[in-house]
This record gives sequence, structure tokens and C-alpha cells, in this order.
Amino acid sequence: MKKINESALKRKIIFPFCIVLILFCQNVIGQENTLNVKGNVTDINGTTIPFVNIIIKNSNKGTVTDIDGNYEINAPLNSILVFSSLGYKLLEVTVDKETINIVLEDDISSLDEVVVVGYGTQKKKDLTGAISLVKSEDVIKRQATTIAETLQGLATGVNVRSSAQPGAEAKIEIRGLKNLQSSNPLYVIDGLISNANRDFNPNDVESIQILKDAAAAAIYGSRAANGVVIITTKKGKEGPLKINFSSKTSFTEVPRYDLASKNEFVDFNYQAYDNAGIPRANLREDVDTDWQDAAFRGGIMQDHNVSFSGGSKNTSFFVSANYFGNKGTVISTDFNRKSFRVNTSADRGIFSVGENFALSSAYANEISGNPFVDVVRMLPTIPIYDDRNPGGYGYGEQGVANTFGTNPVALADLEDRNNSNYRLRGNFWAEIKPFEFLKYKLSYGLENSFDEYNYLRKTGNWTLNQPDDSSIYDKQLAKSESQILENTLTFTKEIGKHDFTLLAGTSIQKVVYKNVFGRKRNLPIDPSTGNYFTELGLGDSPVVNGGTSENNLLSYFGRLEYSYDNKYILNAVMRRDGSSKFSKENKWANFPSISAAWRISNESFFNVKNISSLKLRMSYGELGSGNIGDYQYQGFIDTNGAVVFGTGQTLQPSATQVRLANSQIKWERLIQQNYGLDLAMFNNKLEFTAEYFDAKTEDVLFGFPILFTTGSDGGDPISNAATVSNKGIELSLSYRESINDNFSYNASINFTKLENKLVSLGNGLNESIQGNTITTEGEPVGMWYLLETNGLFQNQAEIDNYKSSNGTTIMPTAEPGDIKFVDYNDDGQITNEDKHVVGNPWPNFEMGFNAGVEYKDFDFSMNWIGSFGADVYNGYRSVVDRFDDDSNYRSGVNPWTPENTNTNFPRIVKSSTLNSRGDSNRWLEDGSFIRLKYIGFGYNIPKTALESIGLSSARLTVSGQNLITITKYQGLDPEFVNGNIFQRGYDNFAFPNVKTYTLGVSVSF
Repeated sequence: MKKINESALKRKIIFPFCIVLILFCQNVIGQENTLNVKGNVTDINGTTIPFVNIIIKNSNKGTVTDIDGNYEINAPLNSILVFSSLGYKLLEVTVDKETINIVLEDDISSLDEVVVVGYGTQKKKDLTGAISLVKSEDVIKRQATTIAETLQGLATGVNVRSSAQPGAEAKIEIRGLKNLQSSNPLYVIDGLISNANRDFNPNDVESIQILKDAAAAAIYGSRAANGVVIITTKKGKEGPLKINFSSKTSFTEVPRYDLASKNEFVDFNYQAYDNAGIPRANLREDVDTDWQDAAFRGGIMQDHNVSFSGGSKNTSFFVSANYFGNKGTVISTDFNRKSFRVNTSADRGIFSVGENFALSSAYANEISGNPFVDVVRMLPTIPIYDDRNPGGYGYGEQGVANTFGTNPVALADLEDRNNSNYRLRGNFWAEIKPFEFLKYKLSYGLENSFDEYNYLRKTGNWTLNQPDDSSIYDKQLAKSESQILENTLTFTKEIGKHDFTLLAGTSIQKVVYKNVFGRKRNLPIDPSTGNYFTELGLGDSPVVNGGTSENNLLSYFGRLEYSYDNKYILNAVMRRDGSSKFSKENKWANFPSISAAWRISNESFFNVKNISSLKLRMSYGELGSGNIGDYQYQGFIDTNGAVVFGTGQTLQPSATQVRLANSQIKWERLIQQNYGLDLAMFNNKLEFTAEYFDAKTEDVLFGFPILFTTGSDGGDPISNAATVSNKGIELSLSYRESINDNFSYNASINFTKLENKLVSLGNGLNESIQGNTITTEGEPVGMWYLLETNGLFQNQAEIDNYKSSNGTTIMPTAEPGDIKFVDYNDDGQITNEDKHVVGNPWPNFEMGFNAGVEYKDFDFSMNWIGSFGADVYNGYRSVVDRFDDDSNYRSGVNPWTPENTNTNFPRIVKSSTLNSRGDSNRWLEDGSFIRLKYIGFGYNIPKTALESIGLSSARLTVSGQNLITITKYQGLDPEFVNGNIFQRGYDNFAFPNVKTYTLGVSVSF
């Protein structure tokens, strides 16, 4: 046997051992510097994201998330994990701990957002019309009853006026005056023509698109003249079941007048009587009533919402339930709503089906009278309760309190008004796509509304000299049913650089309304409770009434969308509508539009640094409006009459036409041009939009007043009388920036300037005077038409020397301290002929400013609105500053006296209307204001703190609304509502906006 070399043996044994040792050490060292990383990947809404690619940077090692968004990977300490998934931004994270939860942001620039338009969608970058987008997070963060309230300041050209009366619905006006009646736009909810009224849950909203110009809204034709608000509700997303719960509680505070105290009122009251030379009233100076404390209170709002959502690759579902309650700031007022929604969809192969269903129940305990004028008219020397009066309440008394004001506490107790509503709103759709380029969709919508109105008038009085009346109970039941069936066929094809989309469709809608009314008097009282029996089977003097109305709308429509080389875009729409509201000769009308856009930034010659996108737009379109009642072209017959005939003078039933009819009425027609520019810079961080529009509404439907001697006492007949013109400029600028993963901010400002005028009144009229306003051809609607004041007379010499050009003393009966009125026509006297236009109720421009900041888990946002230049008639001051009747007064007024001449407040005198004329510009004020509409702070609790209790997200918020208002206006609220288009600037004791303080919490499972 050959002898083995010892050194060789050592090498053969030791070398392999060293190799094993080195590998072992490397493995140990590697284990000490490698972490087993686990975590979960979600989107910004907390929804888990399956199948996310996760790669260790600069290696080929990686993994993917499972169906629940969970992942696990071994990665070296301080290495970088790269997370990527289609539709989300790439994210790189340093490995520094074993648990790393990831939130991926959507990889969609604002220009690539999908915008819902009529019967389809488009990308924002391809829009040719004027459309504003409002996101759901901007809607739900405000505490509001209706959708309209949340839109103020968020979009150019959209003016919203609302009040804090529980259950009240806001007035929304898109691009100013379009007609002389209703300004509310058309609402389309998930494709269903409906109304986002007080029984609609704002928490269900996913997005809102506001179609402002004729080209954008033309697909809705005859109902789109006031603009269109398209609301898309939330849908489920692919992934496991997700549960969201949110709760907000708000405390509300109504603004109050600065009224004279009891002692101040007594002093002024005696002075007014003394100056008039009449005996003083025997005021009850032992009484000191604060009527505002009696009528107003702190309010509370609650908004609780829960939703369940989820889905698979082929199905989705979204279920929500909501309770909203509003205990009003006025006694005996409240509103509550309960709603339920189910949205589902499914697809299999070429077939898709879905439904959107909502059920709601709303109840409003409504206001009686107007407490905001009542607390002013009632004197502080009148007690709330007085056993000497029917019903036991205090009110005016001859020689003691000569006022005809209303006791608001008595009215709230002796009158009960409540409205309840049950609404079913939903639509079902089915879609087939036999080819990639062809799609057919069938949609059926149904909306049923069941309404009940109850009114109880108890025995008792609430004002001076009120005749005694028996108890009364009214009940009205109504049902409204709207059905709509629509068919659309969509053809989409891309051929080279040419991109076509063709849409054709039909729509038929039927609306039926029925109601029945009953009344009984002298109701019996339950002796065990003292309450009235509110049953129509009891009492006496029965009255029964009722009616039915129906209208139908049949439509054909089509749209062409064409794009060449992603540079030149063309849209053309045609809609033909026929309505039963018009006679056979005028039933049908066509509404066309055409719009185009040029994406200059996509041209080869365009290479401007920092400009991401530049697009020019222009459009022309015609829209209609048939916003009138049913059967307006037919005569109205009253069959409840009676007449005496014959020698026996017997009473016979009769019928008579009570309203003149106009069989020639036809559609209003809005003709509008729009020119727009869209600019995006610095990778779409900065966006700017400018719009100019010129609109004219012809054949405006309106019932101008006519004399009763014509035999028409059932209302003024409708005619196509006026022509209205409306022009405007809209500008919006926004900027957003993400400094790093922890800090980002955004800001936007919008500007709207409108100019309206009445081109012609029609019907042979040159002007229309209503109240203190005048509407004249060639001028804006509802201009202030008043006497002009020019200071105070300081002495008798000034009165004697105030003469016309022919030497006539103009105001010979005036006394020092009285108001000096301008003799505008120089005829030597002050008459109605001296009235002239002294103010404009329309603002010069309006603005909105929005800003937000996010830092780590904290965020802040605010919204300011502003209106500038409107002249407002202060109804409150026209009562408290007049002194010729018996009401309370403003605190701190400084009336003229011979010893106090350095003031602009006239002498106070009872029973003289010279200084209290309601038709003078004394009560006009600058209605400009800037208001902090919303401010809010939020905190997202870190996910690491939530994992142990099974929550995927949790958020706390605190916010305020209407907290700061900067204005010179002396009324309660410069942001008031007046539904009369001719007196929109008249603040007639409107229910004001309230300060609102809100605490909120939301969690996701």
C-alpha cells in the first residue's frame, strides 16, 4: 500500500472544512443582516390590493401579494423593496423593520381622469365642453342636508344659496339667469333622471360632474337649459368585504339680532310718541322678555353612515345605510332622514347587468310663520304667557302694546305642520357587448314618492285682534311615480389615427302625480292626554279635494365623438324631444350642439418647457326648457261653483273657466356659445382653465300679471314672452405639490363674473315693476327702483330752501331731522314718479378659494367663498329703524334731535311714514361678503396601532362651517335666499346660515 503524504492529507481534510466553515459563517452573517418582512398593501381608501409585484431592488428576487393584499419576503437590512401594480404609482421602501404596510396611490394624472358625461364617459383631457368635477371627499366632509349645499365655492359658475332651516333645500344656479322661473338644474343620478333633494344621502356620492355649457348638456336636450348635475354613487371594488362606518355630530348656533334691551326700547318708544304729540302707550315696564331666547335654541345634527362593499373579478356590490337628524335652531323644528342603498353589478362574457336601488324615509317638523320677523315685531314689554288671552299666550294689547306682531312661542305650539316622505328610487340596466367595438344598453328607472302632509291648528290666538277660530286638521296624501326606459347603442372604433365613438338612443319618461286632501273642524280632545284627535273621521265641516296629472316625454338622441391623432377633437349631438306639456303643434323640438378642441401641446412644433398640456375649446349648442305645469295650454275649469236659476231660485251646480289658456306656448330655447382654454404645467401640478360664454334664452316661459277683469283669477296664463341674455367669464387655477412621502399641499382659486340682461319682455311690455324692483328691456332683471335719499334736514331754513327749478318748495311739510328725498323729475314734489334705478342686486363677481395640507397622518383643509358688488335690501332694518309703528328697535341707534344733529339717523316719530318709507334707498346696503365656509382638521390613526383591534383605517375629524364672515351688511346673513327672481336681493327675514361645529369619526374593517 502506498504511503499517504501527511501534508496532502491535511490539505484534503482541512480545505473542505474551511470551505464549509466559511459558507456557514456567511450564512450566519447573512441571517443576522436579513429580515423576514411581512405586511399588507392597500390603496388610499384602505382597500387591499392583490397581486402587487414586490422586487428587491437590483436583484431578481421578489414575490407578489395574495388575494388579501398580504405579502412576505426575506430581504437584506437596508435594501430597497420596489412595489408596483398596474394603475398605481411605483413605490420604493427601505427595509428597516419586519412589518411594513404599504399604501399605493393611483397612477392617474388629473388629465387622465374619467369624466361621466351623458350616457357615457370621456377622459378629462378629451373634453370639448365646459364641465366641472367635484370629488366625493369634498362633499362628505361638510355637514349638509343636500348635495347642493356642498357645492358652494367648489366650481366656477355654480352659485348656491341655502338656509339652515331643517329639511330646507338649497337653490343652485349654474351660470346665472337662464329664465324667469326656476333656476334649479337637471339631476341625473346613476343615469336616472331624478332629484338630489333632502331625502338623498350625500355620503353615497362617488363623484359629481356639472355640465355647464350647451355642448356638454345637449344630450339631455329639453331639460338641460339650467345645466345638468350628474351624480355617480359608490360601487363595490374587487377584493374582500370592506366595512366602513362614519359618524358626525354637529352643534349649531343661529346668528342673532342686536336688538334694544327693555330699558332702551322704553326710552325710544316714549320719545317716538312724544315727537308725534300723542299719548304714550301704557307699557308694562315690569315685563322684560327676550324673544330671541324664547324662539331660538342650540341645534344638533347627527349623521351616521355604514357601508359594506366588495366584489370579485366579475361582480361588485355596495350596500349603505344612513341616519341624518337635525334638531333645528328654532323651537319646534326638526328633520330626520333614514336611507338605504344597494348597488350591484355582474358580468359574464359579453353580458353585464346591474342595479342601483335607494330607499329613503324623511320627516320634517316644519316652521310656522317666520320667527326671524316675529322676534323683531314683538316688544320686550309683552310677556310670553298671558292667561287673559285665548290659548294663554301674550301678544299685542290696545293702549299697552299696539303691535300686530306674532308670538313665535304661541304659533309654534298652536300650529303643527309636518311633512313625511317615503321614496323609492332605482334603475336596472343590462348590457351586451357582442363585439369589442359595439355595445347595447337597456336601462329602466323607477321613482316612487309617497308624501303625507299634516296640519293641526289648535284653538287659541297668537296676535292682536285675531278672530277666534275653531280647531282645524288638514291631511294631504300624494303619490308621484316616474318611469323612464332608455335604449342606447354605442359604436367605438379606432382606425389608424382616427378614433370614433357613435352613440344613438331613445328615451321615454312618464310622470304621474295624484293627491287627495281632507279637512275637518272642531276636533274632539282626548280627556286623558289633552291632545286633539287628529283623524278625518272625527270633527265636522268636512272638505274633500284631490286631483291627478300626467306628463310624458319621448326623446331620440345621438352623439358623435371623433378624435384625430389625439390632437383634433370633435363632438356633435342631436336630441329631439316631444312633450305632452305642449299642444300638438308645438310638441316637438330639436336641440343640436357641436363642439371642438385642439390639443396644441400634442403638435410636433410645440415644445414648450414646463407646459404639460395646452388645449383650446369652442362650442355652440341649443337647449330647451319646458319647466311649466301640466296642461298649461288648456283652459282650467272650476266645477265647484253654484248659481241660482228659475222662478224658484233654486241653487244649481255650475262650472266656469277660471284661467285663460294659451294654446300656442312652446319650448324655451337657450342658445349658447362657449370658448375655453385648458392649461397644465410642471407635470400637471399647475392647472388653469378659462371660459367665456355667451347665452341667450328665447321664448322664455312666464306668467306676467294680468288684470282680474279679464276673467282670469286662477293664475296668470303662461306665454313665450321674454328674451334673456347672459354672458360670463370663469377662471380657475389650482396647484398641488408633494414634497415627500410625508408632506403635500394643494390650493385652488376660482373666479366667476356674470352679466345678465333682459333683451325684451314681449307681450307688448317695456317694463315690469314688482315690489321695489323694475325689469326693463336692455337692463338686468330686478334692478332696485326706489326713491333716492340725500341726507337730513338740519333746520327749517334747509326745508324752505329745498326747491325745484321753478321755485316750488319740494317738501314743505318736513321738519328738521327728517329725510331729504331727491326730486328726480324736478316737478316740485316727491311722488312715485321720482323713483329711478338706484342699485343692482347682481354681484359684480364671485370667488372661491380652497386649500389643503397633509403632513404624515395629519391633514387640514378650508374653503372660502366671496361675493362682491351686489346691492341688498335689508328687510330687518326697514322694520327696526322705522319707528312709525310698534316693533322693537336696533340697539345703539343714534336718532336726530335738536341737541344731537351730528348723525345720519333721522328723528324718530310715531305715526309718520315720512322717515320710514319702504320704497327708498335708505334700506339698501352693500351685500359684499367673504365667508369661511368650511375649515377642517383630520388625523389618520397609524395602521400599526389598529392591527391589534382588526381595523384597516380610522380617522378623526373636527371642522367648522360659517365661522367667519367679513361684511358691512347689517342683516343676519348676506348669503340669504330669495326664490323670487325679480327680488333676489331682498332679504325678507330669510332663515340664515348657522355656525356649525362638527366632530367626526370614521373607521374601516
